[in-house]
Amino acid sequence: MRSKAILDSGPASAAATATPSGCSSFKLRQLSRRVSQHFDRIVGEAGLKTTQYSLLSHITRLGPIRPGELADVMEMDPSTLTRNLQPLIAHGWVIVGAGADGRSRSIEATDAGRAKRSEAQREWKRAQVALNDRLGPQRVAHLHSVIDECLALMNDTEGNHDE
Repeated sequence: MRSKAILDSGPASAAATATPSGCSSFKLRQLSRRVSQHFDRIVGEAGLKTTQYSLLSHITRLGPIRPGELADVMEMDPSTLTRNLQPLIAHGWVIVGAGADGRSRSIEATDAGRAKRSEAQREWKRAQVALNDRLGPQRVAHLHSVIDECLALMNDTEGNHDE
C-alpha cells in the first residue's frame, strides 16, 4: 500500500503546479480508448460492447423512457442514440413503442434485455475490479472526482468561454 506522502508527490501532485502542455483532448481520448479497450475485452464476454451495456443499463433503470430524455440523461446526441439502439433492438433486448401521447415514442428493455444486462453487469464488475487493481482504488476514485468536477465545469453554461 502506498503512503499518502508517496501519492502526494506523484505525477498528479506535480501536475497541480505545472502548466499544461500538449492537447488535453488527445490525452483524454488516449485514456478513454485504453479504458474502453479494457472494458470491451471483459464485458464483451457477455456479448455486449461497453457502450451497449451502458445504454441497456440506463434503459433498464429508467425505462420506459422517451428517446429525447434518454439522450439528455446520457449526454448523447439523439442521432447517436438512435444508431446505438439498433443492435439492442435487433437482438430483442430493447423495444421502441408508442409513447404516452401517441405522438412520442418510448424505449423499454425486454425480459431478454434485463437478463442480458444482468449477465453483462457481472462482467462489468469484473472489469471495474481489474481496473481498480491495476491503477489503484485511490487513483480511480481521484480520477472519478476530477472527471465529475470537469464535467460540471464544462456543463456550466454561465461559465462557457467558447463564445
